[in-house]
Amino acid sequence: MKTHGCGRIRILMLLLCFTFIFSLFATTSYAKSREEINASVKAAMVRFKKEIKGGTAYLEGARGVLVMPGIVKAAFLFGGKYGQGALLVGNRTAGYYSIAGGSVGWQLGAQKYDMVILFMTEKVLKNFMSSENWEAGVDAEVTLINTGAEATVETLRSQHPIAGFVFGQQGLMGGVSIKGTKFTRIHPD
Repeated sequence: MKTHGCGRIRILMLLLCFTFIFSLFATTSYAKSREEINASVKAAMVRFKKEIKGGTAYLEGARGVLVMPGIVKAAFLFGGKYGQGALLVGNRTAGYYSIAGGSVGWQLGAQKYDMVILFMTEKVLKNFMSSENWEAGVDAEVTLINTGAEATVETLRSQHPIAGFVFGQQGLMGGVSIKGTKFTRIHPD
């Protein structure tokens, strides 16, 4: 009987730890205004240029750039992630998007990170823009590029027409996967 009570205590402790970890990254509201999204996108672009080797050249060579700053991912057996950002075409905002994804399996923790997705050809950019609910790995493959690697813009365009970068990770959870992540057009105030 004592081991049964000990198991309950462990589960309770894990739940309390998970709640604490998630609260570190949670914001008061997930509904952001255009100004809030624009400010966080601008800050993420500065970090991208600073942290990603060749980042400025990649941005100049891309037809469109989807910037998803401050994505929050948390899990306790079931996991989820959420964030809001903007699509930039020619350095102008072409639309606002949210990111959502879920997973099932043994996992525990929380993290916050930025993601930039580069659409290297006009064709892949148009396909993304014409979809209300675009899913990575279903509607198109997104290649996650190692932040320390440096490929030429021409290599990205020919071999990885949709390239993703994850950077600025904070938290106690490893690994980021983009496959199955849904990007939905939103209309913030």
